[in-house]
Amino acid sequence: MRWLQPLAGAAVLGVLVWRLGAGPFLAGITAVDARVLAASAVVLFLATVCSAWRWQLVARGLGLELTLKSAVAASYRAQFLNSTLPGGILGDVHRGLAHGRAGGDAGLGLRAVAWERAAGQLVQGVLALALLAALLSPVRTAVALPAVVLLGAAAVVLAALRLRTADGPSWWARILRTAAADVRRGLLPRHTWPGVVTASFLAVAGYVAVFLMAARSAGSTAPLRQLLPLAVLVLMAMAVPASIAGWGPREGAAAWAFSAAGLGAAQGVSAAVVYGVLSLVSCLPGALVLVAGARAGARAGVGAAGAAGRQAVEAERPAGRLGGGLG
Repeated sequence: MRWLQPLAGAAVLGVLVWRLGAGPFLAGITAVDARVLAASAVVLFLATVCSAWRWQLVARGLGLELTLKSAVAASYRAQFLNSTLPGGILGDVHRGLAHGRAGGDAGLGLRAVAWERAAGQLVQGVLALALLAALLSPVRTAVALPAVVLLGAAAVVLAALRLRTADGPSWWARILRTAAADVRRGLLPRHTWPGVVTASFLAVAGYVAVFLMAARSAGSTAPLRQLLPLAVLVLMAMAVPASIAGWGPREGAAAWAFSAAGLGAAQGVSAAVVYGVLSLVSCLPGALVLVAGARAGARAGVGAAGAAGRQAVEAERPAGRLGGGLG
């Protein structure tokens, strides 16, 4: 399973190169300029702050302390790891574990990250469905059937879980009880859910804006009414944890969506590549956070070793004096 995710992303990229050639990828890379890099960095910074705010709200609801400054720094570090390591989710696992261990409960830290990510994906899905319903788009009919199938499958799974746990205690029942308690404490309180929804909406709006910048940089002249549904579909595909550092599902979804809209699969791939480059450059501050954390840990280790050495010397001194006197 560890290798299946990057292999799936590599397979998608391989099919795209086989069908379209390397031209769309090279066109996307060369389309990036300093102006769009600066603009996207500002927008993605604001989106990162919103995502960090959402994480802070959920974590505090679950009983973990988290300042907004620490949340922003950890979010940048997670984005950098997600953008450089296979799978696209290892950065989020790292921030959940680190925060949970600092608070004395690694499992709770992981669940806080999982629930805040789930809340963001839920808001993004609702916005995507609303846009597809409001705007005439060729991809609407193509998405309708998979959406109905997924909703039906989710309903069947939930019903099966309820039936499985109705008889008595089981590990399924424990999971459901824990999940229900987390949702009640971390997402549903009246002082939490409005902020979670607002932060998620603003973050999604920022990511959509950056994808629109990427599409324009890649040469797309389609109107915004046509590009908006495509943007949200590509963003939803990016949540699939089967990529090579974020690459694969995004480009595949963009190729399909742009082709279905009559804009050409090659243009979709170029737009997705531009978005990938913009995202990678914008998350580079996370590398600085990672290095600073490693240096702080090294200094703490050296300090602890020095203190232990001094304690050992102090412990040996009386014995040394006594032995010298006897001699």
